[in-house]
Amino acid sequence: MKLYYSPGACSLSPHIALLEAGLPFTTERVDIRGKKTASGGDYLAINSKGSVPALQLDDGSVLTEGAAITQYIADQKPESGLAPRAGTLERYRLMEILNYIASEVHKGFSPLFNPKASSDWKASAIAALGTKFDWLSKQLDGKSYLLGEQFTIADAYLFTVLNWTSRVGIDLSKWPVLTAYQARVAARPKVQAAMQAEAAVS
Repeated sequence: MKLYYSPGACSLSPHIALLEAGLPFTTERVDIRGKKTASGGDYLAINSKGSVPALQLDDGSVLTEGAAITQYIADQKPESGLAPRAGTLERYRLMEILNYIASEVHKGFSPLFNPKASSDWKASAIAALGTKFDWLSKQLDGKSYLLGEQFTIADAYLFTVLNWTSRVGIDLSKWPVLTAYQARVAARPKVQAAMQAEAAVS
């Protein structure tokens, strides 16, 4: 498998998942603005959406969208515990929180990375994210991870998105449950390995 990624982007989440699962894979960096791969290829020919991540499977097919990719990864190594078994209520709980992170939290950062966004728009986005962080703090209170004591792909995704707070001027220390959670995930060896691998070529 080959993971197409961009440092600092949400593609860090499947990078973490691949390492946590212990699956063999290679990576290739993508210039999102230029839509070119590190080897000079046309990234739009790989993923016509032009965004990362994209996971090229061994048969040459390509899977896109982080929440789908990470579930695929988890299902290749069920014993990793990265996702509850398909068909169980716990698996639907995982999908529930993945959808929330994608549609409410991840998307909520979009105006903050948009150079054309007005200061009022950005202030409104930060306030809305604060509400999401309040909710997430309640969900994590008394638990090590989003689904309990087992690290899952949802944690890889939330960790990745929460990392963006420092880049957009949000002080995450206002949510001590989240800062403790972020530190807990960051301490995982495979998380550190993924971040170091991306930093080494960024």
